[in-house]
Amino acid sequence: MKLTILGCSGSIPGPGSPTSGYLVESGETRILLDLGNGTLGTLQRFGDPFGPEALLLSHLHPDHCADFGALTVLRRYHPSPPYDPTARKLTVFAPEEAPERLAALYAPNEGERASADLSDVFEFAPVPETPVRVGPFEIRAFPVHHVCPSWGFRIAAEGRVLAYTADTGPCDGLAELAHEADVLLAEASWPDSPDRPDGLHLSGKQAAELAERSSAGRLLLTHLQPWCDETAILAEAREHTSVPTELVSTAAEYRV
Repeated sequence: MKLTILGCSGSIPGPGSPTSGYLVESGETRILLDLGNGTLGTLQRFGDPFGPEALLLSHLHPDHCADFGALTVLRRYHPSPPYDPTARKLTVFAPEEAPERLAALYAPNEGERASADLSDVFEFAPVPETPVRVGPFEIRAFPVHHVCPSWGFRIAAEGRVLAYTADTGPCDGLAELAHEADVLLAEASWPDSPDRPDGLHLSGKQAAELAERSSAGRLLLTHLQPWCDETAILAEAREHTSVPTELVSTAAEYRV
């Protein structure tokens, strides 16, 4: 499996990175994890943006789904797409209210109401309660703890496992999500502090403790907010785990 970072800034785009978005590949199959502000631009560096066979949205905060509006424009209005997007719709696994919420993102006023039905180029499906297959990938979703419904994803292919926490505070579901994952892609939004809001995001320390408890093979830290000191978050994480740990960066590629 190959993981490509399309964006990794938390909450808002940073000066050098879009927000959350990740491309995962196995063989000829490509899937997307989240599609935050600016990530569709990065995706175009790594091949045809019509290529992915599925999009998994962990939750509907803009820093994880804002480029869905741009993706709609691409799939509806590209003058020479590689296939008919109305005949080969993109599967979107997302929270139940996603079709209405994302339609409002794309067509925000009354004059555009007629274009707000996105089912011409997308096939929406709820975040799966049981494992689903997309090509060689087996995908499992785990509810995690955030201020809105949010899911982490465990993705297996080629005998390897990538676990993605999405946005979450510490919660019971993370242990099974991350258990013995070859790569744990974990948010670490800020340095650990009692002054941080409880249960909203993971700190560097909390992400590291999750990796250590789960016997993960490698810890990749993402979703760092641009107003936080990323070197401090990395140092904090490395202090609390023996698992090899690094910060991701936009356009970086990793073998899982």
